[in-house]
Amino acid sequence: MRKILTVLAALASLSLTNCGYNAIQSEDEQIKANWSEVVNQYQRRADLVPNLVNSVKGFAQQEKDVLLGVTNARAKVGSIQATPEVLNDPAAFQKFQAAQGELSSALSRLLVVTENYPQLKSDALFKDLMSQLEGTENRITVARNRYIKAVQEYNVTIRSFPSNLTAMMFGYKEKPNFSVENEKEISTAPKVDFNPSPAPSK
Repeated sequence: MRKILTVLAALASLSLTNCGYNAIQSEDEQIKANWSEVVNQYQRRADLVPNLVNSVKGFAQQEKDVLLGVTNARAKVGSIQATPEVLNDPAAFQKFQAAQGELSSALSRLLVVTENYPQLKSDALFKDLMSQLEGTENRITVARNRYIKAVQEYNVTIRSFPSNLTAMMFGYKEKPNFSVENEKEISTAPKVDFNPSPAPSK
């Protein structure tokens, strides 16, 4: 009896392997791990925003609209629960992506404004924050690219025969991915010229 059960277990295992079940499981777990890293890096960026805003405010308090835009964009990002369940809800994923995009745009506008304040660009705290932000943006790009690749592999697997039958049987569906429309723009980390502009001649 024990031998029969062992054979049946082996056959079941072989069947699951051939039908793509194990591959789907492995790729699904990889997506979750990559997603966690994406969220961590985006959170790291969001955590930098308050200090960055305060730093700019000390030199450019009159830029209230830009500063408010960054603050509001950060609040919107913080209001979205980026749990793994988002990966199974295209609408929620799109909402997450849109919020992060708004924060990216708001930060870009803020950096443009800082070009008008040579003293701010030479401030040690601001330099440090910008260095952290640039490094974080680079890590976001790496994390996003890993996630994109993992989702592409997973989506191909669940569309391919015979694993598509397994995916259908167990309820695995395609997962949403980051759009590539602005991927080139996103992959360029924000930069600030830390050499103060010379004062205009009178």
